[in-house]
Amino acid sequence: GSQDSTAKTTDKDPQQLRCSMLRRITMPSLVWAAALSLSFTAMQAFQLPSTSSQQKHALAGRSIERVKAKGSIQIQRYSTAAASVANDLESVAWDTVTDDWELDCYSRPVLVGGKKLWEILITDSSGNLRVCRSLPSNKVNSREVRKVVEDVIGESEVKPGTIRFFRGAMFNMINIALSEIDVVAKPSRCTFALAQWLEERNRDVYPQMEGYQAAKARLGGVGGTFLDIRTAVKLPDALRGEKYAFVGLPLAEFIEGGSVNNENIGVGRLCPVDSTLPADSFVQGVVILTSRAKALASWLAGTEVGGIKADIRKRELVMETDIDNQYLMAKLDDDQRREAANFEEGKDSLNGLHFVSVQEDENDDPAGFWLLREIPDNL
Repeated sequence: GSQDSTAKTTDKDPQQLRCSMLRRITMPSLVWAAALSLSFTAMQAFQLPSTSSQQKHALAGRSIERVKAKGSIQIQRYSTAAASVANDLESVAWDTVTDDWELDCYSRPVLVGGKKLWEILITDSSGNLRVCRSLPSNKVNSREVRKVVEDVIGESEVKPGTIRFFRGAMFNMINIALSEIDVVAKPSRCTFALAQWLEERNRDVYPQMEGYQAAKARLGGVGGTFLDIRTAVKLPDALRGEKYAFVGLPLAEFIEGGSVNNENIGVGRLCPVDSTLPADSFVQGVVILTSRAKALASWLAGTEVGGIKADIRKRELVMETDIDNQYLMAKLDDDQRREAANFEEGKDSLNGLHFVSVQEDENDDPAGFWLLREIPDNL
């Protein structure tokens, strides 16, 4: 179609459309049934203006308490005098643990003896391994972090190949700690299981602890805030999509029994889905159409794509990678801005869950499909 083409909608009954979308059909048909058939959601395809050669930019690259929750073992330690790591891990279902681990070391909203409680949390991408260690405030350093990680690895039946961490403020300490361990350290916002665990602890654990201090409310809102002063870097022409579309897929397609799985997402990745989310809701996403789908999908697979954000204030569609990198995908006109607002509201209603699909056209299998979750700022 032309550069200013808009995705067509139909006059079919929405209920019939919803039923048709739940059929076991191929990925591209599923995505584009959502993109082109839903009359109750306007889908705006748009084009990114060409970039001059002068505008191109280089891409840079846990008393011990055991709690059974959702089939996992949580090991929660609030003192350094505790049993061995071997005892801590004895009840873990190792056949469910992955070699993609996630790590956090940070202060918590609790005062112990007048000083902030510091904790190290270690989990895996499935959330089935959970180890929590407290640290004295005078021992918050890379050596102590490394020792805790080495202790857990030494007693674990599944060894990590990759350890992700998301806090930019702790980058140097964690990076140094992991540099002497035989793992790949990845600064990344793709720490989805860790984020879910932190949310649980912020909601259920810390408020019950003596010395708890409620966190101050943060200023913010859907679609960007005035406090975000980062500038998105333009994607080079070679990685740019020719067209983009805001689309929606039923959440049911991403849970057990759904048609979207690791077998049909190309080089993409699926984050865990919160079982408490309503199965009849729709996950919002962005489809990128490009003749260079394989190249773009390969680049996304090699980086740590954390999510897609529509900044309504700046009128920008932005891809977020690693810890704090941003890449400009497109500028938004008035119509696209309204659709972007719907996209952000849909994300917000599902705790940040959304997706991005890269494919050559509507008839092709995705070269890459990523189910993502925007990590909350208050963790």
